[in-house]
Amino acid sequence: MIAIRKTGPEGIPAIREICLKVWPQTYQEIIPHGQIGYMLDMMYSEQALTKQMEEHGHQFLIAYREGIPSGYASFSPKTGEPEVYRLHKLYVDLSCQGKGIGTQLIEAVLAEIITRGAKVLELNVNKYNRAKDYYISRGFSIYRDEVLEIGNGFVMDDHVMRKTLDGH
Repeated sequence: MIAIRKTGPEGIPAIREICLKVWPQTYQEIIPHGQIGYMLDMMYSEQALTKQMEEHGHQFLIAYREGIPSGYASFSPKTGEPEVYRLHKLYVDLSCQGKGIGTQLIEAVLAEIITRGAKVLELNVNKYNRAKDYYISRGFSIYRDEVLEIGNGFVMDDHVMRKTLDGH
């Protein structure tokens, strides 16, 4: 059984535990090893996650499979576009992938943002990440491409994908 719960700073240890298992394996063949470490520090340190929650208004959800944290997602309204929400993070423990956890997390995000008046859910995915196909299977399409400089000489080479929520 999978349970999905909203979390705040108390969930940071579980988020970091999942992230540190998933990130290196997910990105090892896509981005340089040094960039993985840089991005983990930039986006997943305890301080960075706290700031995302408390200063940037990111809502985090944790999926528990048989009581064990197995995946997480975060989202927030997009600045300047109140009907567009951003899915900032969606990761599932590698040992739990293919069991519907990612889909349940997306459905929980959609249920939450629709009540807030969202019309679009937007996300970034690395152009070479296999997750792109998963998002397409869930009704997302490529909206545009972008290359973002993130510091230390690194870039994110992403598709920006969108799912229109009309009729969801």
